Amino acid sequence: MCGRYSLSKSRIELEERFQAEMLADFKPRFNIAPTQLVPVITSDSPKGFSYFYWGVTPDFGQNRPVTQKLINAKADTIHEKLSTKGSFQKRRCLIPADGFFEWKKLGKKTKIPYRFTLREDDLFAFAGIWEEYETVSGETQHTFLILTTSANEVIEEVHDSMPVILSRGDEKKWLDKYTSESDLLKILKPYPAEMMMSYSVSSLVNSVQNDSPGIIRKISPMDQFGNYTLFG
Repeated sequence: MCGRYSLSKSRIELEERFQAEMLADFKPRFNIAPTQLVPVITSDSPKGFSYFYWGVTPDFGQNRPVTQKLINAKADTIHEKLSTKGSFQKRRCLIPADGFFEWKKLGKKTKIPYRFTLREDDLFAFAGIWEEYETVSGETQHTFLILTTSANEVIEEVHDSMPVILSRGDEKKWLDKYTSESDLLKILKPYPAEMMMSYSVSSLVNSVQNDSPGIIRKISPMDQFGNYTLFG
């Protein structure tokens, strides 16, 4: 499961990396959570960033209820399930990010948050699907889900699954409406472990109210228990 991620790079960096136009008022995000409005790139509009809600709409859709639990979709069944098959075939998107978070369980009550990034701290894109809903007030809203797959060797120490991170070449395939289903399924795989790294971060990430640079700062796991040091 992927339930929190970051997009801490600048607007210029995002535009250069994805060759797409970003809104001028974009601000870096350090603790993106479900229900929030965030930038994506869709197959319908690959030259510009669109803002969609992650997993839910502000209101319940008129056609069917949407819950906060619907934030991810499993890559190995996306082409089979009625709830995701249509979006997989027609409405795919890239979700730009520069890191994501998972929590490692220590005992029954303690969880340590970890951030996962590419080794060079580069921008990347999750594979996603999007949907359009009409709210109870008659407004049109757009939502997206992040696809997940089995964890690679870096993530499996903390969690048994991970979001699908696409290579740059596969990003184009994912957005291309003419890519075959078999070719799409082939790219939905764990990202190479040797190209990723992880480190523990502050428990500030636990609250969706916190969204500051300190959230992505590396700290010692021991600091999670209050043993802060000047150099942790």
